[in-house]
Amino acid sequence: MNPIVSDIKTIDESRQGEAFYLPDTEDINDIILKRFYIESYGCQMNFSDSEIVASILSECRYKPTQDIEKANLILLNTCSIREKAEETIRKRLRTIDKIKISRPGTMVGILGCMAERLKQSLLEDEKLVDLVVGPDAYRDLPRLLNQVEDGDKGINVYLSREETYADISPVRLESNGVTAFISIMRGCDNMCSFCVVPFTRGRERSRDPFTIVSEASHLFERGYREVTLLGQNVDSYKWQHPETHETYSFARLLEQVANVHPDLRVRFSTSHPKDMTDDVLHVMARHENICKYIHLPVQSGSSRVLSLMNRTYDREWYKNRIEAIRQIVPECAVSSDIIAGFCTETDEDHKETLSMMAWADYCMSYMFSYSERPGTLAARKYTDDIDEDTKKTRLSEIIALQRQLSAEHNARDVGKTFKVLIEGDSRKSESEFKGRNSQNKMIVFPKAPGLNPGNYVHVFIESSNSATLLGRIVTN
Repeated sequence: MNPIVSDIKTIDESRQGEAFYLPDTEDINDIILKRFYIESYGCQMNFSDSEIVASILSECRYKPTQDIEKANLILLNTCSIREKAEETIRKRLRTIDKIKISRPGTMVGILGCMAERLKQSLLEDEKLVDLVVGPDAYRDLPRLLNQVEDGDKGINVYLSREETYADISPVRLESNGVTAFISIMRGCDNMCSFCVVPFTRGRERSRDPFTIVSEASHLFERGYREVTLLGQNVDSYKWQHPETHETYSFARLLEQVANVHPDLRVRFSTSHPKDMTDDVLHVMARHENICKYIHLPVQSGSSRVLSLMNRTYDREWYKNRIEAIRQIVPECAVSSDIIAGFCTETDEDHKETLSMMAWADYCMSYMFSYSERPGTLAARKYTDDIDEDTKKTRLSEIIALQRQLSAEHNARDVGKTFKVLIEGDSRKSESEFKGRNSQNKMIVFPKAPGLNPGNYVHVFIESSNSATLLGRIVTN
C-alpha cells in the first residue's frame, strides 16, 4: 500500500492524529448545524476517504470544525496495518472518552480499516464508541447517525464489490488549494501474507475513468496544480466500458489525466512491481507534467522471503523493473517500503535487503519491523520467530543505510536547477517557501515578491541534507 507530499506515506506515522477541518464560520445556520471533527491515520487512502466522509456529512447538515471540544461528532479514520497503529487509536479513544463524559450527547465513531477488522468488538469490548463504519459503508452514515441519536449503536462494515464513491465530490479538508488526492480504485487483490488490506478494504474495483478526468479538470479550474492518483495498487487499474467493452488500463488513464492541462502535475501511488508495465513508463516519459517519481515497494531483497510474503515476484524481477525505469525514465527517483524481521528472515536475507537498497539507490523509504496481524496468511501459516531485539537491530541498519542513501541522493542535486511547484510557507520560516520538484523532493527557498502557492518557479539548489534541498529562485 502505499505517498502526495514527502511526509505522506503508505504507512504514515508522522501524520497520525492529524485533524482535517475547514475553517469555522459563524452565521445563523450554526443554530441548526451540527459539527464534526475527524482525525485520519495511516495511508493516503484514509486521508482521501475522510474527504468523502466530509462530503456525505455535509449533506446531512454537519459542519467541520477544528476544535474537538465543539464537536457533536468525533470520528477517527483508522489504520490496521501495524499493531502500533491500532494501539495509538485505543489510547486516543480513552482521551476522547473524557470529552464525551464532559459533553453528554457527543457521539464517537471509528471509521476505516480498524473498524472493518474489529467490527462488533469495538462496540462491545471497548465501550468507547457509538459508531463503527467500514471503508465501503460511508454512504450509510446518515442512517447510522440517526440510529445513534435514538439511543442505539451504529455499525455497518459491509464490504462491497462495486462501491467506488465515484459520484461523490470530496470536501478538500486539508486543502492548501494546490495539491489534491483523487482515488481511482478501491480494495486489493494482492494477498501479501503480511497484509490486512484485502480483508479490511475488500476486492479491487476501478472507478469510471471519465469521472476521474472530470474531477482532475474541476480541480485545475479551481486553482489546484497537482493531483495524486490513489489506489492500493494503481498498476492493476482496469475499467471496461459497460456498452462498448472498451478497456482502460492505468497507462491510458494516466495519459488522459496528464492531458487535462500541461500545468497540472500528476503523481500516483502506489505501484506494485508485478504489475508495473513499460507502457506506464513510456507515458511518463512522454509527458513533462507526469512527475518523475515512483514509489515501488520491495519489502525484502531476498527472493526466499519475498516468496513467503507472497509478493509474486523475486529479486531479479524487481531489479528488472528498476532497470526499465532507469532506461525509459532516466531522471526518475524511486522510493520503497521495507520490512525488517519477517518470519524466518536470516542474516543473509537481511544482507540481501541492504544490498538491494544500495543497488536501487532509493531516494527515501518507509521502513518498519514486521508486525504480525491477526487473520493474515502469515499469522495462519508462519511463526513470528524473529525476536524483537533482532528486528530492532536490523531495522536500525536499514534506517542508517537509507539515511546515507538519501543524503547522497540529495547531494547529487546540488548545483542543479529544478522546476518547483510552490505549496506554501516552509515549516521553519514564514520568509521561505516550500515546494517539490518532479522527483518528489522537498525544496525550501527564500520568498520573492509576487509569488504565491500554486505558482511554478525554477530553483537553483545550493545545499542539501538527507531530507531537504535548499536553494534560491532563478530566472529560467
